[in-house]
Amino acid sequence: MSNISPPFVRPQGAVLAQRLAEPRRFIIVVAGPRQVGKTMLVRQVSEKSGLPIRYASADEPTLRGSSWLAEQWEAARLEAGKRGALLVVDEIQKIPSWAEGVKRLWDEDTRAKRPLKVILLGSAPLLVEHGLTESLAGRFEVLRLPHWSLAEMRVAFGWSLDQYLFHGGYPGAAPLVGEPARWARYILDSLVETTISRDVLLLTRVDKPALLRRLFELGCAYSGQILSYTKMLGRLQDVGNTTTLAHYLDLLKGAGMLTGLQKYSGSVVRRRGSSPKLQVLNTALMTAPTGLTPSQARADSGFWGRLVESAVGSHLANAAATGVCEVFYWREANREVDFVVRAGRRLTAIEVKSGRAREALPGLAEFAAAFRPQRQLLVGGDGIGVEEFLARPVEHWIGA
Repeated sequence: MSNISPPFVRPQGAVLAQRLAEPRRFIIVVAGPRQVGKTMLVRQVSEKSGLPIRYASADEPTLRGSSWLAEQWEAARLEAGKRGALLVVDEIQKIPSWAEGVKRLWDEDTRAKRPLKVILLGSAPLLVEHGLTESLAGRFEVLRLPHWSLAEMRVAFGWSLDQYLFHGGYPGAAPLVGEPARWARYILDSLVETTISRDVLLLTRVDKPALLRRLFELGCAYSGQILSYTKMLGRLQDVGNTTTLAHYLDLLKGAGMLTGLQKYSGSVVRRRGSSPKLQVLNTALMTAPTGLTPSQARADSGFWGRLVESAVGSHLANAAATGVCEVFYWREANREVDFVVRAGRRLTAIEVKSGRAREALPGLAEFAAAFRPQRQLLVGGDGIGVEEFLARPVEHWIGA
């Protein structure tokens, strides 16, 4: 991130600055996957707040304890005095029983009317799983940071569409794109392995860690394709059950890596029971394991077509991760709609013309007749350009 010059501030920075300027009201939780710039954004904004800042990180090889959190909090209180200060705790979910400790300390400050503002950084689903909504109900606001978009990578690094499609939205890896093998190893070792081993396996009970890893590899290889859980188990050569796979997909989604889009229907029960459409949340996770160079990937029309569709899907899925919308797919018989986006009562059907071989025929007309979406969009071909679609926020296309 330090390679960005001049310093680039993500759009969420304006929201964070506004919240810091308000009177002390809520704990601010900045959440998102690894390497999307949470720490950098908080530093950029907090340094302009005019407040004394105490920064502490729980991201250590050995877990920090509740006493460490209390020590950091007390030191920030001393800095606050009567004029106020800001305490920033990074990777908060690494502290055992952190939510109970934060609640106690925050409530003490509230009763004593101490002007200490607090920002917590961490991985969104792990925060929720470890008690954010239960222990700290009514005391926090979440600012969610997704993976970087094409528009952000273009402004920060001058990337083209093809560069973004292949390398995805990891700003920390941007200086390495001229060395494909080194870039791929960085993605796999520093991002994928670190996320799985430290953000998933270290903090969550996983009875079959090898199965979770193989599921991640399968999801990256089959991104953009619909696979039943039974077929997944067959390809993974495991005697597990579909419930385990669905749970592991949820964990990988929570870590900002891979999700399984559900089929859209009028019934919630049918949606939950459908075969998932595998979808990476960053196209770098698709390309890094292949060993392909950008030119080799571009020459493989089938692979490049899936990459284009996965880039569109990740753009939508990252918007969903921030609460903008919900994303599904639709398929009946041999008719399919690549993505169905729901925002409130507005429904948008999106078909991607990527050039890849299709197992099913486009089904926009059938879907429109059945569900009457407010918008039908074709991305690619003679429709909206892929670059134009990825360069604009999802809200622009769905009318949210």
